[in-house]
Amino acid sequence: MFERFTEEARRVVVRAGHESAELRHDHVGTEHLLLAVLAETEDPAARVLIEAGLDRATARQAVRRLLGEGDDARALAAIGVDLDAVREAVESVFGAGALNAPSKEEPRRRGWFRSEGRAGRSPFTARGRKVLELSLRESLRLKSGHIAVGHLVLGLLREGDGLGARVVADHGLDFAAVRRAVEAATG
Repeated sequence: MFERFTEEARRVVVRAGHESAELRHDHVGTEHLLLAVLAETEDPAARVLIEAGLDRATARQAVRRLLGEGDDARALAAIGVDLDAVREAVESVFGAGALNAPSKEEPRRRGWFRSEGRAGRSPFTARGRKVLELSLRESLRLKSGHIAVGHLVLGLLREGDGLGARVVADHGLDFAAVRRAVEAATG
């Protein structure tokens, strides 16, 4: 399926994992896919959401409100440390991702004892996987030869029950209107 993804859509899927890690979540869900879509500020489908007032910062704040962050962030906030401000300061000096933990590579195993997972990657939730599957169905429905960022947005809206869709709905956006605008932008 991933061979059908455009470079931008692949970037979104990879970035969703980074979004999860930055929030210190142990999963990659629809909310992380939404944040990753919104990071693609030049993509026409992402622009539909951004121009409707749902930018990455706003969505990230909503995700934090709904899910919170890992335990470390809560503990630091309790003593008055703003983790976002610290991260921003460090990354301005040392570059983006300077505080991200290095990935731990598992030794390659052969045969029956081969490891199925990859170290350092958060697993997709069932709803996150469903969004990826529905993006393929949206691509087929629109007779596209590929899966673009717009198809990911349409899949997220079609799934409708995940936290990503909730953030869109809580922002007051009408799913049908967003679908029409994304379909028009995706072409």
